[in-house]
Amino acid sequence: MAQVEAAEAQLLDALRAGDEGTFTALVREYHPSLLRVARMHVSTRASAEEVVQETWLAVLNGLDRFEGRSSLRTWVFRILTNIAKTRGQRDARAVPFSALAEAEGDEPSVEPERFAPPGERWAGHWRSYPVRWDALPAERLLAAETLARVEEAIKALPPAQAQVITLRDVEGWSSEEVCSALEISETNQRVLLHRARSKVRGALDEYLTEADRC
Repeated sequence: MAQVEAAEAQLLDALRAGDEGTFTALVREYHPSLLRVARMHVSTRASAEEVVQETWLAVLNGLDRFEGRSSLRTWVFRILTNIAKTRGQRDARAVPFSALAEAEGDEPSVEPERFAPPGERWAGHWRSYPVRWDALPAERLLAAETLARVEEAIKALPPAQAQVITLRDVEGWSSEEVCSALEISETNQRVLLHRARSKVRGALDEYLTEADRC
């Protein structure tokens, strides 16, 4: 932990000193992730690119005011999220993230049709079991077409769920980083992630089952 903090302090010092190489490396590392998150708020890739550019300008202008209460990455993504929200609202594409999360409050994680209904002998038990992924060859799960289906499933999620699963499972963020960047509670983050993962798994189950029938 101390090594990580020391490395971040060194990075900040270089950025504040105007080291162009350090800044270029940071842009190269974060750009794809920033673009993915921005696209969840705005209607076009061009708008997302503009949001990312505005984010980097805000980062450069705000480095001297950054107090280190969160990681540099979390701070950068929080700036991006705020800019993207503003741009999305202007483009009539977004509502506050908290409102998106609350709107999904009563949504089931798994389709009710996959369970036996009340009145049947095994009411509440699985009617349609999930696919056993551990029995599938690793090459199949990592195939380009399979990964493309996962990406499609994430894009089809409600915005709040898509953003949380992207940061957690695609970008590899910790729950603490996601809560800080999106300004949501740990409970909210956990619920959104669970629902997102359930839907993505359901979509992948459906794809793998259909492929087996062919």
